[in-house]
Amino acid sequence: MNFDKREERLGTQSVKWDKTGELFGVTDALPMWVADMDFRAPEAITEALKERLDHGIFGYTAPDQKTKDAVCGWMQNRHGWKVNPESITFSPGIVTALSMAVQAFTEPGDQVVVQPPVYTPFYHMVEKNGRRILHNPLQEKDGAYEMDFEDLESKLSDPSVKLFILCNPHNPSGRSWSREDLLKLGELCLEHGVTVVSDEIHSDLMLYGNKHTPFAALSDELADISITCAAPSKTFNIAGLQASAIMIPDRLKRAKFNASLQRNGLGGLNSFAVTAIEAAYSKGGPWLDELISYLERNMNEAEAFLSAELPKVNMMKPDASYLIWLDFSAYGLSDKELQQRMLKKGKIILEPGTKYGPGGEGFMRLNAGCSLATLQDGLRRIKAALM
Repeated sequence: MNFDKREERLGTQSVKWDKTGELFGVTDALPMWVADMDFRAPEAITEALKERLDHGIFGYTAPDQKTKDAVCGWMQNRHGWKVNPESITFSPGIVTALSMAVQAFTEPGDQVVVQPPVYTPFYHMVEKNGRRILHNPLQEKDGAYEMDFEDLESKLSDPSVKLFILCNPHNPSGRSWSREDLLKLGELCLEHGVTVVSDEIHSDLMLYGNKHTPFAALSDELADISITCAAPSKTFNIAGLQASAIMIPDRLKRAKFNASLQRNGLGGLNSFAVTAIEAAYSKGGPWLDELISYLERNMNEAEAFLSAELPKVNMMKPDASYLIWLDFSAYGLSDKELQQRMLKKGKIILEPGTKYGPGGEGFMRLNAGCSLATLQDGLRRIKAALM
């Protein structure tokens, strides 16, 4: 795969590239915000989709044992996690699954714990379903985030807390939580009767030899309080096909989750999603290995540039993913000033840190899932914005 090739995405109805005028009022800024990559999907996926297209019949489709076997094989081979096929259900996306879990395992007025700064839809799916957010803020130490377990235990002891949403690996920072962290978190949730929804969408994109620990793989007891959300969408750049696999080992919890899907009129995956998830998880490994090497190169390039050219910008070097969490607070700019500098002076669009909740002030998120040349262009634009 030639990851250096700069693909043209304008005119493809891309949110990232085609919506900049509508959303930001500019058409000449480099979009490095939305979390999808600028790389073509693996040939194994596109060829499988072409074959499906050539069949020419697109009637009602449902994932079957073959689909589940592809998911199980991937989890075993990439993460050493033996998944029971019966535990798997499917959702059009992980954000959809978050909403279904909130509806299934909480009641209006209940509280849901999240760890800010964190992926924005965590807030939206809780609040739009009439539940309340309870923050367990992450703590920055030595350039990385840590969990505040003392505060977490205090929050979980509130009887109105029914659900905890975990981001592993963490978005926006790329932090991969250790087995020890996850065990401690799990034991607290188990003690207080709190169900854990673990968003593990970035888990395939582990960098620098880091290994992902699935929350549900820690123990049978923790598996039984878990809903694990995984998808090939970030890994293989197929988010637009809308396919995710949800692992729910406990039979009763799985029944509740599926009931939420049914209440909302959501019935399985579309024809192309089924084909894509099977091809990705059965044939995508070699392509992913190449991608990870390229992303590591991009991360190293960003780190070297910032160290040499913008030493006041603190980069949280990610354990996983293609996202970079940048701390601009040393410049003393307000978040609005920072965003306008990037947009008007640097001609670059980054995700503002405030979007991720408390603790995101002074930060911005950069998408490095692009060619090295595009990344270098983006870094130069950030420098121009700050001069």
